[in-house]
This record gives sequence, structure tokens and C-alpha cells, in this order.
Amino acid sequence: MRPSTVSLTLLICLNLSVALGTASASAEATADKSAQLAPPRKAPRNEALEKYDDPPAAPRKMETSPRMISRFGPFTSYQVNVDAGGNNIVGDAANECAISVDPTNLSRMAVGWRQFDDVTSNFRQAGYGYTTDGGLTWTFPGVLQPGFFRSDPVTASDETGTFFYLSLRSDVNQSFFCDDMWRSTDGGAAWELISGKQGAIGGDKQWFTIDKTCGPGHHFQYQAFDQANCAGGLFNRSTDAGVAWETPIDIPNEPIYGTLDVDSNGNLFVGGEGFDFYCARSSNAQFGNQTPVFDQVTPVNMGGDLGFGGINPGGLDGQAFLAVDHSGTASVVPPGRSTTDVMFVRSTDGGATFSAPIPVTDDNNPSKWHWFGTFSVAPNGRLDAVWYDTRNAANNIDSQLFYSYSTDAGLTWSMNVPVSNAFNPQEGWPNQQKIGDYITIVSDATAANVAYAATFNFNPNRGQHEQDVYYVRVCPNTPCPQPTPGSSAVPCGSPAPTATASPTVSPTSTPTPTVTPTATAMVTPTATASATPTPTITPRATPRPRPTPHPRPTP
Repeated sequence: MRPSTVSLTLLICLNLSVALGTASASAEATADKSAQLAPPRKAPRNEALEKYDDPPAAPRKMETSPRMISRFGPFTSYQVNVDAGGNNIVGDAANECAISVDPTNLSRMAVGWRQFDDVTSNFRQAGYGYTTDGGLTWTFPGVLQPGFFRSDPVTASDETGTFFYLSLRSDVNQSFFCDDMWRSTDGGAAWELISGKQGAIGGDKQWFTIDKTCGPGHHFQYQAFDQANCAGGLFNRSTDAGVAWETPIDIPNEPIYGTLDVDSNGNLFVGGEGFDFYCARSSNAQFGNQTPVFDQVTPVNMGGDLGFGGINPGGLDGQAFLAVDHSGTASVVPPGRSTTDVMFVRSTDGGATFSAPIPVTDDNNPSKWHWFGTFSVAPNGRLDAVWYDTRNAANNIDSQLFYSYSTDAGLTWSMNVPVSNAFNPQEGWPNQQKIGDYITIVSDATAANVAYAATFNFNPNRGQHEQDVYYVRVCPNTPCPQPTPGSSAVPCGSPAPTATASPTVSPTSTPTPTVTPTATAMVTPTATASATPTPTITPRATPRPRPTPHPRPTP
């Protein structure tokens, strides 16, 4: 999908996968009957998307197979969720992955994901892995807290290379949806709880960003979430690098299912869908002695709505991604279609106005799915976008990871290129019908680092493929250069706050392998085409009242 941008000093972009309308009769006639999926519906509001359905699976004998290294042309995807011996764990599942990169040492990265120890149970925990060699090999020490239900992993790095992991918690009664913040100072090898239990407050479908400017909000953390939350509101902040979090407040028009970013002047921007898409700005959130106020809220036409279901029956088809001096993209459902597309808009006036929506996808085929779109902005201004795409699939289900980039702030986009082998996203479901709700990307000067879920490994015990987390490096000019281990200058110092609650250190061991079946992956489809974007207009709607929030539990 193609990201959108703002200006050289402030480029705000939104990107998403939108649901469109019904596919043409001729397109449907040529599609395999197995691919006649139910059309997506508008992403739900005022309900929890994360549900505690199953207890943890019973202990089982662990089996392994060789880790998957899936090559597609000049691009290589490396499996992340491997055991202590570097092997694939047969019978588990992993999806919804968030990647962070150490800006002082680009070869150090960490990924968080939803970890299902057994595919027969959708009980999930906060998995994590790390690499010190630019993604060629990964270590999966375990989960943040064994035996605790967790979901919606979001990770980020500050400018010094300290990693943070925001994790949603709930219980079997779903009596609360609260977040807590974890920190790693060793590249993601070990994590400590710094906010205290549920101390970040928050809620379901949360996201956060870090102020890396040298202004008054330096090291502040900002979080947005949806209406299924811990203590009301839709936004809160931490002024001490994630330790203590303020009481949540509302955001006008209630944008949810989106992300946040901070511009070079310390202004905070939040993007999401509130019946329509909105970009909300707070110019005073950077001042710790002031209550944040959202002083500018701009409606944004993304050419459709966020979708739920369809090719990802039990989950979102993508979120709205916003970036400053980056861009914005989203996978949306355009009017009159039953599939999704990746769209991009940009603002060059600080979020006051946005461009018409621009399709990032170039195949011009409304019967195909373009979903889980996300993007990021490189330090040199290049925009990198990736998404799942069914354009090469006869059954209109098998998906590939696709890539496009822009070197002119999103005005034009490169030809779409497949960067992975095809996989079936509807195999390996861990007792729930989805492969997560999002994937993520982080760009550097020469390339971009992607964490995504795919089903390349085959599980012979179940006769189908299984969900795992993969890392791939994408770039405009292949072969992609490896991340460099050298450090870069840090513009501002970073605090080392002391946690107020007793921190919990996380590493746990992974199971010992006992078997080794083989797994391979090889395909080489070709991508083509180009499409001219057609702008449309989306009317504004009046927000509906929000239900009473769940009571916040006592730590």
C-alpha cells in the first residue's frame, strides 16, 4: 500500500486497507468457489475484539522441524518464533507481530507477537524474539508472563535503542481490558514490567508512540485505544518514559484502530476511524504540566471504511497507520466492493487538510484482496509500504506480501512487487478465524524491516500449514543491503526511570525439540500493472455514545 505524506518539515500520512463493494459478476465467475468469501463489514465499534475464549491448552510433547527460510527471488523471509535450538515448533501458532529496530545499531531488532502454545486453544500470551545479526537468526526466549492472557502486542524503540512493549491484558470473565508497559535495555533479550500491573491503563486495540524530539516532551509516551478499555477515555500519556500513566481522556470524534506520531515540533497526531477517518492533533500534549487538548481534528477521506471479516473472518482487514514526515496508509473497503484496497493520503499543512485518497495497489482488480496494509518513513524521506495481496491467486485466498515505495512524499509509487511466497491465511488458525489484525514495518536509509505472519510451515499432524512470524528486509534496489551494526549519534539523552512497582523479568525457556520433519517453500509469481487513483468524498457522521467502561481492577 502506498503511504501518504505531509511536507518536508511535517508530512503526515495515513494508510489503510479499505473494504470496497461487490466484485463484478465476471470476476466472481472466474474465481474458485472456495474463494467466495463473505464480504467484510465495517469494523465494529464499542465492542472488544480480543476475547478470552479458551483456557490454556494442556501440556504436550513438543515436536520440531527445521526453521523455515522462505526465499522468493531476491527476498528472503526468516522465521522468528523458533525454539532454543533455532527450530520451528510444530503445533503452535504466532501472529499479529510488531517490530522495533535499535536506531544506534540497526542489526539489533525485537519482535512482539501473539503466542499460542497449542493451535487447539486460542489462549494467547505475549511472545517476543530478538536478533543481533540483522534478522538472519532469531532467539525466542519465551513470553512476558507465562500463563497470563495477553494480546495486541505493540513495540517501539526510543532514540537510544531502549525497546518498549505495550501489552493488553484481560481475564477469563473479560472484566477488564487494561495495558501495561515493559522495557528492554538489552535489545529485546529480557523485559521488565515498568508500569506496574495494568499500570498503563489503556484498553483494547491500543497503540503508542514515543516523543524522540529534543523539545519539552522528549521521552513522553502517548497511547490511544478503543472503547473496550480499562477506565474510559481513548487516550493517555506517560511523562516519565512509560512508568506512570495519566488518567485517560477523550479524543473528539473518537478515532480508533489507528496509530500515533510526533512531529519535529513536538505536536502529537492521532489517526483512526471514528465512523469517518480523522486526524487529531494536540499541540500541548508535550507540556507535562498541562492536560492534553486536541485542538485540531480533521476529517480525512480514505476512499472507504476499515473492514472486518472477509478474507480474515474473525478479525480486522487492516488498521489506519499514520506517520509524521512519513505518511499514512490503510486497508479500506471502498464503496460498492466486497474486497479491500490499500489507500494513502498526505497532508502538507500540519494536518489541517489532506489529499484525495491514492491507491497504493496497482493491479486495478476490484475482485482481489489487498489487506493488512502498513507503511513507514525512512530517515531520508522514502516511504515504504507492504501488504497482503491475492492478485496472483486463482482461489483469491492465497496471499503474498507485496511492497511498493515512494521517493516523492507519496505523490507517485513504484510498481508493486511480491516479496514472499504465497501462503493460505486461513490455515493454522489457533481456534479463532484470523491471522491477527496487523503487520508492521520500520524503515532505515536503504531498506525496510518487516514482521509479518504467514503459513509456510506444514504441520503433518494436522495435515495443514501453521501460522508463524517471519522477518523480511525489503528495498527499492535489490539485493537489499543488510542492516549495519554501527551506532549513530543520539540527539538527546534518554532517562532511565525507576519503576514504581516491583518489575517482573520475563525470559522463559522454550521447549526442547524431539522430532525433525522437513519443510520447504518455493514459488515465483510475477507482478505487473498500474492504476490511476480516483478521488472520492466521504461524508462526516455524528459519533455515537460510548458504553460504560469496564471497572479498572485493583493491582
